[in-house]
Amino acid sequence: MATHDDDDEDDINPVTMILPDDQDDTKRFHTIQEGASEQHLQQHYVRSIDSTLLIRQLPSQGLSFQLWPAATTLVTLLDQHRCQPTNNPLSSTLLGHCRPLNILELGSGTGLVGIAAAATLGANVTVTDLPHVIPNLLFNAEANADVLTSNGGAIRVEPLRWGEADDVKLIGRDFDLILASDVVYHDHLYDPLLETMRLLLLGSAGTENGRAKAFVMAHLRRWKKDSAFFKKAKKRFQVEVLHVDSPSEGCRVGVVVYRFVEKLMNSNSGSSASNSS
Repeated sequence: MATHDDDDEDDINPVTMILPDDQDDTKRFHTIQEGASEQHLQQHYVRSIDSTLLIRQLPSQGLSFQLWPAATTLVTLLDQHRCQPTNNPLSSTLLGHCRPLNILELGSGTGLVGIAAAATLGANVTVTDLPHVIPNLLFNAEANADVLTSNGGAIRVEPLRWGEADDVKLIGRDFDLILASDVVYHDHLYDPLLETMRLLLLGSAGTENGRAKAFVMAHLRRWKKDSAFFKKAKKRFQVEVLHVDSPSEGCRVGVVVYRFVEKLMNSNSGSSASNSS
């Protein structure tokens, strides 16, 4: 998860916001204590490829080094898409593209979603986050190199600061799809994230066989202020709900997966906005 700083972490309750230990297909199997730094190694079984992904978390280093609930929702949908590519919430977004897909993930954090996308789709995935997060992303990418190779996937790790046009220029815009999970949380990051989305999606509407480049984002709503992000986003993008999870125990809402595409000049702004934000 890309943050410009971790000073605001006291605003977030880690008990309810971070991935619980009893998630299906997720098992914490090893904890390593090195000085003051604790490493949590988790394995995530992906049924469609009969493989296990290894992800290292470093909780003491901040929110960007931990797994969040929306990441597992996207991994589950990617896993299901591999088994049922024509009958899945991601089908309308993924089908019809030439393979291998080129995918960009924003605010990758531990890299679980990007690694799973590369493995299940046989895709070339660029995972990104702030510079201080890159070493752990590299660790997790290298830890899953064999699974990626055996499934035709590839991972590239790059730094990317939201709102910085130069960073987007260095990364490039030659992507078929953009992914993210749990990246809407601190309100001071709304505008930088929206600007990066604009830079990446700008001019993509209708350029590939009538298909606009899509940004697919999984989000678990935590605060009323989250709606401010979606209100701003709907002024710039067509927003569609692809999937809604049932609430987990102790939560009133489930993870929602959204699809953002560039608005056409003559599009009806009222027809594209979802009421599920």
